[in-house]
Order: sequence, then structure tokens, then C-alpha cells
Amino acid sequence: MRDLQAAADPDAAPRLVRLPADWDDQAAQALAALLPGAGAVTLADGAAHWIERLADDPAAGPELGRELASLLLLRQAAPGEVFWMGDVAAAELPFIVNLAGFVKPGSGFETERYADALGVVAQALRIAVSHAARTGASPQPALLLTNLDACLAGLGLEYESEQARDVARCLVAAASLLARGSDADGQLSLVRAPLRCAVPGLAALAQGVHPAVPGPRIVLGFSDPGPVDALLGVEGCGLAPIFSPLRPDGRLSGSTLARLSGRGLTPEAALALSLAGDSVVSRPGRDAWLAMHRALSGLADRMPPLPEHQPALASGTATRRDMPHRRRGFTQKASVGGHRLFLQTGEFADGSLGEVALTPPRETPAMRGMMDAFGRAVSLGLQHGVPLDTYVEAFAYTRFGPAGLVEGDGSIAHATSLLDYAFRMLAEAYLGRSLPDAPHADGAAPDDDRPLLPLDLPEGPRARTGTRAGLRIVGGRG
Repeated sequence: MRDLQAAADPDAAPRLVRLPADWDDQAAQALAALLPGAGAVTLADGAAHWIERLADDPAAGPELGRELASLLLLRQAAPGEVFWMGDVAAAELPFIVNLAGFVKPGSGFETERYADALGVVAQALRIAVSHAARTGASPQPALLLTNLDACLAGLGLEYESEQARDVARCLVAAASLLARGSDADGQLSLVRAPLRCAVPGLAALAQGVHPAVPGPRIVLGFSDPGPVDALLGVEGCGLAPIFSPLRPDGRLSGSTLARLSGRGLTPEAALALSLAGDSVVSRPGRDAWLAMHRALSGLADRMPPLPEHQPALASGTATRRDMPHRRRGFTQKASVGGHRLFLQTGEFADGSLGEVALTPPRETPAMRGMMDAFGRAVSLGLQHGVPLDTYVEAFAYTRFGPAGLVEGDGSIAHATSLLDYAFRMLAEAYLGRSLPDAPHADGAAPDDDRPLLPLDLPEGPRARTGTRAGLRIVGGRG
């Protein structure tokens, strides 16, 4: 275990949080948001409240509490916010299952563990509904799947492949059967569930027939962004693809490392290929997302909204797309020509770019202020529908000082300005476009890259012999 100070919101006072040592800081922030109050919190105490309520019910099995605690510690499943907050009057009782948590490196997908976990979650949801019924409430239980793309990456599958869609269909169909059993007609319709897939035993699990389970019908769907995602270490919410190969702290994400390993590449080899111009890790586009959405739409009760392009708004339109209160993104630290730059991004719920901040920490106050204002202007444009491509075309390869060699980012070796570096990096991170360095990557800046003086000195012969050429300083009273 480790202790750290964390807060759910940057403006909130930090709380002392205790959680497992290998969990990241984002999980600590999520725990601070999930547990009410302002004092110190621990994962063990916070989880004990809802685990004990469920495990002490007469309908619970003897191992329910231990199994729920195991699912949480392994980051395989956790209940929604209402469980942590103790909200007995909630309209819905969600439980979130992290699909990537059942992928064991070197062994593949743990099919039996997945089946057992779905049964435990279904039992916990029915007990929670019965508790709510005693107070006169009738909430809807919901089993929500998440982190599909990271699961596929751990299995060595590309998100846009048909093989990946087959595995996804089996995962959803198996969840539907094990959580709910057969429907009123005697058998759940699994028309789109494939007969076989790359995961051993999963197709048989998805094609099985289970008796109907008494009690309220459990809704099956996909999760929405929220603090439970961070608690479970989710990289891509619901069925959406992962949009960044990096973790929030700038290191390679688990899904990226898994995909590199599947191709027999070390991070060092991947860096070398990236420097040579190869696209090592592909980023699924909207078409792949749509194909996955269509493949699963017949198996789940609740699907996330279709991925749509944010249309450019007509002139004079004041509608603005709001950023989520808890947003994902990353921070990139780099140096251009010896001048440090911090670039921070914020993402919409669908993973697209919605916010940019550019901070040159060692520059003059005027320079820092201009870069901050520029980042705010770009962020407003993104939130009003201006495509990132438009900014990339406008500011990539802009030429002004500081410029030169780039340190801290292996994908870009030379930049003609801070903005050139920033927007070429954003193009690679969010558009999947790797733009090459400008031709003068040898460090010799062209003539028009030299900084201009406030006044240009006259060139040519001196106007009068015996006089000294130079700037003339004129003083006077205002």
C-alpha cells in the first residue's frame, strides 16, 4: 500500500488516500471522488461499506464478499458511484466489468474467471435491488462492460480486424447469458454471435443456454466515462478504441506495450522504426469504431452513441461543445533548440482532442502569456467544431525562433518552431499522421529564421565620412 495526497478536482482540497502501491495517481483521484467527505480515505475502508452490505444478505453465498474484494483488487470489476456513495434511492445500480482485467500476459484470456466474475456481479446486483426494494425504491440493475480495446490488445488483436469483432461478440454474448440466462422465449437470440473465435472456450460459453434467473432483468451495456474507469485502470471507455498510445504520465500504455510485444518489438525497436518514419502503432479511425458498434449492437441492451464527426459550425453559431468535468489527456515534456516546452491535452468523452495548453516555463512572462493565450484560442476553436487538421495545416512547419533539435520526443527530431513541434506531435497523437521533419534538419537555420531586431540597421556605405554608424537614441519629455 502507499499513501498520497489526491483530490477529485484541482480546486478541491487534497485528501490523504491509501491504495495499492502499483495503482496509479489517477486511481487515487478517483477514490477521492467516489468516497464522500473530506477526510483521509483508504480503498479497504471505502470498499468494505458496500461489500459488507451485499455479503451479509441471507441470499448471498458464503464467498461473495471475498470474491467481490478479489475482483476489485485485481481491477477486474467495481460497482458504480451510487454503491460507493451509499445512494439507496438511485434510479440505476451499475456494476462495471473491466474486460482487459481478464487477460493474463502469456496465458491469454481467463475464460473461466470471466464466467465466474459475471456470476458474482449478477448475484451482487440482484441483492442490491432487493435491498433497495425494502425502502420502496425499484432501481434498474445494469452490468456494464468497458476497456474492450485494451482487452483485444492484450490478446494480440487489432481493433479494426474481423477477428477482433468476433471476440468482442463472444464476450458480450457470454455476459448476456451468464448475467440473465434465457429470455422469455426460452433462449436468448444470438444470431450474430460467431461459432468460434480466437479465445479458447469463449465461443462455447457464448453459444450455451442457461436457465432464466429469477429476479429483475439485468440491463447489459457499455460504461460511460467516470471515476470508476480510473479506479479500474481503464484505457478506453466502453467499446471505443484507445486514442493515445501514452499513459497520462507520458509513459507507454499497457495496450501499446502489449501490441508491440505481439509484433515481437521492444520499445527501443519501436522507437527506431518510428524515427525511420514507420507507423508502428496504428490508431483505429471512425470507420473501425463504427464497424465495432454495428457488430455489437444486436447483443447489448444499451449501446453508446454512434461515433460521429463533430461538424464545423456555421458562421455566427455560438454553440460550444462542453468538455467533461473529468477529462483524459496527456502531458508531453520536450525541448526545442534548448528551450523547454510542456504540452498538455484534454479530451472529450469520445477521446478526440478538445483542449490544448502550451507552457514554455523558462521564457519571458510575455512569451508565456502569448503561448497561454494561443492555447486557449485553439481550445475554443476545437470546442466550437474547428477540426484539428485545420490547425495542423496552419501551424505545422511555421518558422521562427526558438527552433532546432528536439529532445524528449523520439518521434520528432527537429522543429522549425515551438508551434511546428506542438502541432506535428498533436497530428501524430490524435490524427495518426506522422509528419516528417523539415528539410533543414541539420540544425542550420535559414536566413529568414533569424530573429528580427526592432529596427533594421541600414546596409551599404556610410552616408558621411567620419561619422559613426549605429542606433541613435533620442530622449525627450512625454
